Amino acid sequence: MSVRKREWTTPKGVQKYAWVVDYTDAAGKRRLKTFQKKKAADSFAATASVEIREGVHVAESASVSVEEAGKLWIASAKAIGLERATIEDYERHLRLHINPFIGAAKLPTLTIAKVRKFEDDLRDGGRSPAMIKKVLVSLGTLVADAAEQGLVARNVVRERKKRRGSSDSRQEKRQKGKLKIGVDIPTREDIKALLSVLKGRWRPMILMAIFCGLRASELRGLRWSDVDLDKREIHVRQRADRFNDIGRPKSETSERTVPAPPMVINALKEWKLTCPKRNTGKKDETGEPIMVLDLVFPNGTGRVEQLNNILRRGLHPSWVTAGIAVDSGEIDKKGKPILEPKYTGMHALRHFFASWCINRKEDGGLGLTPKMVQERMGHSTIAMTMDTYGHLFPKDDDADELAAAEKAFLA
Repeated sequence: MSVRKREWTTPKGVQKYAWVVDYTDAAGKRRLKTFQKKKAADSFAATASVEIREGVHVAESASVSVEEAGKLWIASAKAIGLERATIEDYERHLRLHINPFIGAAKLPTLTIAKVRKFEDDLRDGGRSPAMIKKVLVSLGTLVADAAEQGLVARNVVRERKKRRGSSDSRQEKRQKGKLKIGVDIPTREDIKALLSVLKGRWRPMILMAIFCGLRASELRGLRWSDVDLDKREIHVRQRADRFNDIGRPKSETSERTVPAPPMVINALKEWKLTCPKRNTGKKDETGEPIMVLDLVFPNGTGRVEQLNNILRRGLHPSWVTAGIAVDSGEIDKKGKPILEPKYTGMHALRHFFASWCINRKEDGGLGLTPKMVQERMGHSTIAMTMDTYGHLFPKDDDADELAAAEKAFLA
């Protein structure tokens, strides 16, 4: 591998020069790459030498653009059977955020500096911090897929994250506010008020969300075959995405068994008697359609219920009826103020379940350890549990503990 200076004169008599890296790749093919500055040429030569020696070097001319790599990435995602919702998110990130800025760039030309500029461009373009984070994760996954296909040697997106990971993590934790009781997490009084008004088909579902902590997607995909009424256990083995497609749980740890209190079990027993059945599309010997009891919380035809229906017809009206509501600032046709629920999503109930597990001593029970809370919630790591709910765990009196330890030591 050599770095040499190339000089020439333009037709107008202007003297020009550039630096050329002349090398042979791992396949024995001669490659030339030109740079305006010697420093950049030397840097490329040093990196390329290592990549060639390790057998991972990919010449720019032998690679593809970010946009082309994105198409290959989406094809791979579809081939391995990723959920439709996930693929749609990936396609949206490519179409709206990645391709407009760096879609034309060849993969080997991406550097940590260019990725940083891409992040700045997204920020200047009005993207939120949360969206920027999601787009960078997608870009890193795209480059990783391209690396597996031999289209690029390095994943500079993830390299940058490793270099800045510790400081970014600290900054993110500083910026991210802790979940607050009465703001993000319903209070015990709020939940008691909600319980007092629950009725009909929504009662068993909301009870399970409160006292078992299942995600909305897990509730919508729950089958009667996964409910053990005798052992009072709920087995989470599948979920329904926003397209109502049934698939595996969110992660391996999301597949779990959760104990259910008597109130939930009794509500399920009553609900099972009137739960809508699903038409299998087949007929019995008498010509009648064969109906099966399948999903625990289906719609009227026994199929997956829409999340919007659960909120609009079930949870939100229940909050308002319970008096856990705020003035929307609008009035109805009769001139009365329109009230909105104080807590707008199903996830608030999941937050309450976590806080209830942590502080059940207040109800005469035993507070669960962080590991047990992680397992009940189906979190992928204990770090996720502690980052989200760590501030809710009871704190021992450090002063009294130190005093007792000192006394024992000096005795």
